[in-house]
Amino acid sequence: MTGSTSAPHFESRETLASSNGIQGVYETHLPVRDLKVSIAFYRDVLGLELAAEIPERKIAFFWVGDKRTGMLGLWEYGTAPLFMTLHFAFRTAREAVLSACEKLQTAGIQPLSIKNQPISEPEVIGWMPAVVVYFKDPDGHTIEFLNLLDGEPDKAFGVQPYSAWVGRTAT
Repeated sequence: MTGSTSAPHFESRETLASSNGIQGVYETHLPVRDLKVSIAFYRDVLGLELAAEIPERKIAFFWVGDKRTGMLGLWEYGTAPLFMTLHFAFRTAREAVLSACEKLQTAGIQPLSIKNQPISEPEVIGWMPAVVVYFKDPDGHTIEFLNLLDGEPDKAFGVQPYSAWVGRTAT
């Protein structure tokens, strides 16, 4: 590591992600206010499979995708005065992202833009490019459904509705 007043820089170009060492997020953990409410949300609204619940510790684990390929842990908070909300993204099939707004609304959940504004259509982040939809869980954590799109990144596109991306690439 070289000395710097900014972010650290490591000299080696060989990284832990080289040769597919890091392929995606395996697990993440979230603090929740009410474990039962959160279990119902992640199981009944998102359709995740409950892998384990440990009531005496107020913890639950869900499989994300195929069993043993991804996991979400939920930990019920006590009476702490501060409550932190977090963000995470699920790598999701394109069709799931494209149908998410309607399905979320049917479940009584507001789909959101990257700027936390209500939307009725997924957005595309041009620099990736990826089609995305955001929404909140019962504890206010921001969940993102994301699917990387084919084609070249377009930073100038910014963030716009999916229909604008399709119209742009169709020409």
